[in-house]
Amino acid sequence: MVAIENWVFLVYRVPREPSTPRISVWRKLKRLGVAQVGDGLVALPYDASTKERLEWIAHDITEVGGDATIWITTPGIRRFGRSLAESLASERAAEYREVCGQVAASVGLGQVDRSRALRRLRAEYRRIERRDYFPPAEKADAREALDRLAAGLELAVTP
Repeated sequence: MVAIENWVFLVYRVPREPSTPRISVWRKLKRLGVAQVGDGLVALPYDASTKERLEWIAHDITEVGGDATIWITTPGIRRFGRSLAESLASERAAEYREVCGQVAASVGLGQVDRSRALRRLRAEYRRIERRDYFPPAEKADAREALDRLAAGLELAVTP
């Protein structure tokens, strides 16, 4: 796993009521694939893109009356950074395994249903890939499973 020196942290508080903004923030953070460090504290590996994404969410939080601060930091203990990276990789690995499982479940479907499943699973793969900062081996497994499913559909169509 690649060693990450700097991380971007978002420290935030969203008002409890109404709950809609708090849920919206949580969903946005989940789509980004943040590491949940603590209550109201999330992290991503630092680069200009991750910093900008968290800045947009921080802006959204302040717009609904919450507080948000962005920090760029280097963990004082290397193992802490590795632990964050491993946590993120483990979460993505589980998501890629789920894609593999869904590919396996779709093999027995009819051609039309397999084609729909392939489109849906490719879209899910791309969503996972966008929040995959430390690609695990399971990423290649999911890609291969999708390729096999696509090849099977092509063989079924070819006379």
